[in-house]
Amino acid sequence: MKFLAEVRIELKKGVMDAEGETIQKSLKLLGYPVDNVRAIKVYEILITAESKKDAEKKIEDACKKLLANPVIQNYFIAIRSMWRRGFASPTYV
Repeated sequence: MKFLAEVRIELKKGVMDAEGETIQKSLKLLGYPVDNVRAIKVYEILITAESKKDAEKKIEDACKKLLANPVIQNYFIAIRSMWRRGFASPTYV
């Protein structure tokens, strides 16, 4: 069965977000009244798995091994079957 995984990677609280700060400063220089900008990566991954639980396990393993740096980043996973509409509740790690 095919599943679509959305993986959101963001910096942990207290870790400097240089990219977000640069974008915020640039937006302010352009006249936008922004208060905060955070840079967040989102991956959309199509995966074949036996079940939703199996898909979550495989994507979580990929996050731990490659997609996220657990020392400075948190990741959030949302998985949905390709046959259903809308994302399931995210699995927070």
